[in-house]
Amino acid sequence: MSFGTIGDLNWLAVIVGAIVYFAIGAVWFTPMGFGRPWQRAMGWDPNQTPPQMSAALYATPAVAYLLVAIATGMLAIATGSDTFGSGIVLGLVAGIGYAATILAVTASFDPGKPQPWVWFSITAAYHVLGILVVAVLVSVWH
Repeated sequence: MSFGTIGDLNWLAVIVGAIVYFAIGAVWFTPMGFGRPWQRAMGWDPNQTPPQMSAALYATPAVAYLLVAIATGMLAIATGSDTFGSGIVLGLVAGIGYAATILAVTASFDPGKPQPWVWFSITAAYHVLGILVVAVLVSVWH
């Protein structure tokens, strides 16, 4: 694999993948999704006013998900992933192999979270799903 694969990316698939990943999070972490248990797991007091969220705060995950989509697209090209099934495998390998394992290490060493494994479960499941969707999109959308 080389950085030359960047030129072979389907940039529309990469951008759509990043947007879908972001959109899943917009629902996942709401009170209708897993927002309340995720907040409890982090130690947020539900009786306090939540911190103000600025537009700039959302730029970080948007850029991060774009980078994930680019990297996943490059891995799809390097591994020859070009079917729905191979996209699923790529997404699970990357999502579980990287995102979930890194979050597990973070959860195991974070004494500030009252329920680190609940936080891990909610957060890791979100990232595995997001990466899985990105991997399928960049694999099948030529």
